[in-house]
Amino acid sequence: MPAGDQKLIQIVDAALADATRRSSDWLVCRPGCIQCCIGVFAISQLDAARLRQGLNELEQFDPQRAGVIRRRTREAVARLSPAFPGDSKTGILAEDEDAEQLFEDYADHEPCPVLDPVTGMCDLYTSRPITCRAFGPPVRSEGGLGVCELCYHGATDEQIEACEMEVDPGDLESTLLKDMEQAGSPSGRTIIAFALAG
Repeated sequence: MPAGDQKLIQIVDAALADATRRSSDWLVCRPGCIQCCIGVFAISQLDAARLRQGLNELEQFDPQRAGVIRRRTREAVARLSPAFPGDSKTGILAEDEDAEQLFEDYADHEPCPVLDPVTGMCDLYTSRPITCRAFGPPVRSEGGLGVCELCYHGATDEQIEACEMEVDPGDLESTLLKDMEQAGSPSGRTIIAFALAG
């Protein structure tokens, strides 16, 4: 892992804590809510490396739980591979317009392989991707300001905007990804199942 990853996590977690404070009761995310754990989404190679490191660490102190994650990962990859909009051998998503369009509706009902289906908790919570850390509060993207559909009921647009979370204001993640690529890591986005299968 790049040395700056821990700093990135601290920045994102602090931004989440601030957005959570400003959101108060509008942010209904709680342990056991799995709204953001169903359906695949793209993650960076930095996220992928952090997940693999977390799984390897889990293997040391709870090999049984790590084995269950590996089994769920294998099962997910088997289900996801036939229609994967990219290279299913490497797990890298294609970046052309057709692949992006295919990804929009790809595996919308697929549970995350690190989601414990019994407890509704993330088995690699401390190693989760940036998207998972930022889901719930209002986050700005190319499409505007997005929020979890379960949150901010009754809030006005202005109130929602006042709770906006700036995920990575200094764009540290991009710097860390460039450093990883220069060190020989693969480039391109992937999804959690393929990240853990690799």
